[in-house]
Amino acid sequence: MKPKARKFRIKRTGSGRAEQVADNATSPEDEADAHLRDMQNNPTHDAVEENADAQIAAIRKEGLTGRQLRMARRLAQRHGLVATSDYDAVRLLRANGIDPFRRANMLELVVEGGGANADGMQLPQTVPLGDPQLPSTEVEAQDARAGAIRRIQRDIARRRRRKLQMLFVRLAFFVVLPTVVAGYYYYVLATPLYATKSEFVIQQAQPAGGAGGGIGGLLSGTQFATSQDSITVQSYLQSRDAMLRLDEDHDFKAHFSDPDLDPILRLAPDASNEAAYRLYERLVKIGYDPTEGIIKMEVSATDPEVSATFSRELITYAEDIVDNLSQRLREDQMQGARESYEKAEEKMREAQQRVIELQEDFDVISTEVEVTLLTSRISSLEQLLTQDQLSLEELLSNSRPNPARVEPLQRRIENLQETIADLRSQLTQGSSDDVSLARVGSELAVAQADLETRNLLLQQSLQQLETARIEANRQTRYLSTGVTPVAPDEPTYPRAFENTVLAFLIFAGIYLMASLTASILREQVSS
Repeated sequence: MKPKARKFRIKRTGSGRAEQVADNATSPEDEADAHLRDMQNNPTHDAVEENADAQIAAIRKEGLTGRQLRMARRLAQRHGLVATSDYDAVRLLRANGIDPFRRANMLELVVEGGGANADGMQLPQTVPLGDPQLPSTEVEAQDARAGAIRRIQRDIARRRRRKLQMLFVRLAFFVVLPTVVAGYYYYVLATPLYATKSEFVIQQAQPAGGAGGGIGGLLSGTQFATSQDSITVQSYLQSRDAMLRLDEDHDFKAHFSDPDLDPILRLAPDASNEAAYRLYERLVKIGYDPTEGIIKMEVSATDPEVSATFSRELITYAEDIVDNLSQRLREDQMQGARESYEKAEEKMREAQQRVIELQEDFDVISTEVEVTLLTSRISSLEQLLTQDQLSLEELLSNSRPNPARVEPLQRRIENLQETIADLRSQLTQGSSDDVSLARVGSELAVAQADLETRNLLLQQSLQQLETARIEANRQTRYLSTGVTPVAPDEPTYPRAFENTVLAFLIFAGIYLMASLTASILREQVSS
């Protein structure tokens, strides 16, 4: 069995004798290649050689100094251990349970050796090449060394070429081939689509004379005043309801169920509403620009006229939605004011009817007039009573008054007094059939005050109704078309070159992410 080949160098000793010393300056790659060749030549000692080389490689990584290696070699010679190199000496000492760097062992070498061996050499030497106890050691020739290096270089180049070829194969299969398929579809199979673009804006009516204060007045006339309505219109145009309405009016499903369309774009003859809605979302693109308040819409179809028709119809749907939104808002604002006005008007009529009923029941138009009449009659009667009383006193002042003149005058005074008392009772007290004028006046006053209050409330309700009407008119929304739909004369989609490049970038990115993930997982598993 051929022993493992070792590399040696010629060392000149102190006595002038040339000896072969194991070369420790070889690289780990050279030792690994030599070890591989030894394993191929000596299959029976593979395990032993592999273990020894692994231990030596581990010792090399410890970073031992030259002095420590020389001490280990001398200690191995002292214990009769045959070592082929300084690192092998360390390995053999440790295998026999001896610590080569223990202080006590180093002192024993110094005491026993005295700093020099039997031959007078100052430094420990390696085992001579001709020692019969060592295995066969052949000095590797320069051409053999160069040949081994060339073989290693060729092997590395071959492995690199193989890895590069595998990389090209994977790129061709996972990136180039899908990109070619996508390009073939876009350039050959894809059905041309004509896109019609339009733009419209939702505006708010301006109040007369710049009415409207507060934040609402500041935002009126800007895009922020109608942003909510614009978002609502955008959401509706992208909804299933708009798609179903468009299909009902212009056969959206039938247009895209044509057998001449490509399989990816074509709808099945019995396609469901969900499938049609997914296609609708792809073909109808609506965007809202909050800075300008403009809604931009792009509708695609296989025919330019159909595309323009779809776009005009969707704008009509948007106008209906805007009208419904503003109409509902106006009705909600007017309803409360109108109900308040109608209620105030009804109460005013009831109060007026109450006044009329009191006037009819008491036969009194105005209590002030009645009181004035009664007071004037009482005043005139009291004047007559005063005159008669004075006349009666003159008659009674005579010693012998004439009874024929006194008695009629007394009866007249009594009648005047009764009449005045009766008139006064009409002001404060009523007869058995009638109520007093004071009560009639108080009830009429209350009814007239209620009537005046109802008139005032009616005026306020009328003013509120007018204010609500003005505010409702201010809330009116209008849809103004800035860019009208015009049928294109050239197909807009598919953009074959841009889509092909995009497909290449997507597949390349996916491959790169998958490769990085696989490399990270492989490294984690191997570590």
